[in-house]
Amino acid sequence: MSVQKSSQVIKTRDAERSRAVILNAALEEFALFGLGGARIDRIAERSNLNKRLIYYYFTDKDQLFQAVLESAYEQIREREKKLNLQSLEPTMAVRTLVEFTWNYYLEHPEFLTLLNSANLHKARHIQESPNVRALNSPLIELLGEILEKGRLSGEFRGGIDPVQLYVSIAALSYFYLSNNSTLSSIFGRDLMSPKAKSERLSHMCEVILGYVLRN
Repeated sequence: MSVQKSSQVIKTRDAERSRAVILNAALEEFALFGLGGARIDRIAERSNLNKRLIYYYFTDKDQLFQAVLESAYEQIREREKKLNLQSLEPTMAVRTLVEFTWNYYLEHPEFLTLLNSANLHKARHIQESPNVRALNSPLIELLGEILEKGRLSGEFRGGIDPVQLYVSIAALSYFYLSNNSTLSSIFGRDLMSPKAKSERLSHMCEVILGYVLRN
């Protein structure tokens, strides 16, 4: 490898590392303070990088927030790919997706806070992103294939919209976790106790499978 090419490779790797460090620091900042409360100065402090370097890679806070959202979606979709849902029987594939979504949201509360912030801004950053839709489409296509496979085998009923089904799977976890403080207070129960979380997951699986399975 020539000296010039070697230098270019090093610069590319340095740029990738710098972007990754900035995105991780920005994720923490946006998760804590939302888009409105986040500050580039604090992101620079978190990343131990010069603020000018942040603006070099991301022109402003909105573009940085968009990049963080894209990264967050990419991470959850990559984890879903590792489930190999296409290799599972339809019923197990749907159950696995429900369980994964619940556990991922539990393990990554920052993902929920990012979505909350994005929705406060009418999903403008997602709509303007050239990548988010492409990141999410394969999952919906795969879920559609699983539903069709289940229909052909006689396990599932027909006429199920994969988008509607996925929205329901996500919503059953998202609403419960995003509102656990108010719900726990209203109903006088600790909805985040191990027992309550186990009961919630069982309930979600029963609700979703009860909908898709042929009676």
